[in-house]
Amino acid sequence: MAILCAAPYPIFLLLKIYSILSEHIGNSWVTLGELSIQYMRLTYLDFNITVVSACFPSSQSFLEVKLKECEMAVEQGADEVDIVLALNAFLAGDYEAAAEEIRQIRACIDAVAAKQGRKVHLKVILETGLLRTPEKIAIASFLAMEAGADFIKTSTGKISIAATPEAAYVMCKAIKEYKVQTGRWVGFKAAGGIKTVDDAVAYYTIVRELLGQEFID
Repeated sequence: MAILCAAPYPIFLLLKIYSILSEHIGNSWVTLGELSIQYMRLTYLDFNITVVSACFPSSQSFLEVKLKECEMAVEQGADEVDIVLALNAFLAGDYEAAAEEIRQIRACIDAVAAKQGRKVHLKVILETGLLRTPEKIAIASFLAMEAGADFIKTSTGKISIAATPEAAYVMCKAIKEYKVQTGRWVGFKAAGGIKTVDDAVAYYTIVRELLGQEFID
């Protein structure tokens, strides 16, 4: 909070950013197998557990392997499963294969969660630094949302080009158009390379201007 207070921005804006950051402090991010999800649940009772899965971060394996990872994550108690868009298919122009993979993962986690009487969120990471053009970022955004993503995210943070304001703008514009078409809000997350208050304010402003206060609240 001290870092935010030292920044040259209106206090109401800094407090809003701080409140958003505080909400996300209540989430714990782990990889499947890195640490027992059950252990995380017992240790941090009030935390939501997000698991990166489906062969994160490359997403390069058989679909059966990805489905099994996601199934195990939900069985062990994950509240959210993060996967990476199948870039091998997407960049080859096989959009249907990329979408079908998301649909199958969505069905898999829903089926396991239903047995436990709960709902698990699915976040799709687009890895926008590899998509390069606004057109491809927009196509990937719509593809992920239509296939069942609850959130779309810019990047894994594992490559040199991570989140950019340009990618965030295209993704948020797609989210707005999708909301108009379907009535469903899909969440947005910018990740990778966001290091300063100026960065946070830039992304906050993009979201607020394109999606409005309703989305932020």
